[in-house]
Amino acid sequence: MTATGAKAKKHVQLHKDGSVWAKGQTLEGVPTGYWEWFRVDGTLMRSGHFEQGRQVGEWTTYDKLGRVYKVTVKK
Repeated sequence: MTATGAKAKKHVQLHKDGSVWAKGQTLEGVPTGYWEWFRVDGTLMRSGHFEQGRQVGEWTTYDKLGRVYKVTVKK
């Protein structure tokens, strides 16, 4: 919870076909915590953390077989 008493809410965005594109949490409408993005076939494409809507720490991109393709460090 924040000082205002707000609680993080689960958030899911869908591809046009209805499959999950992204999922994570928002706090007062702003991305927070751990998020994941998926390809239309359901494989994990990218993951990382948000703090107050900003990307922080390690962000991982995965290939189509689910192997780590690259890791980017955000400040």
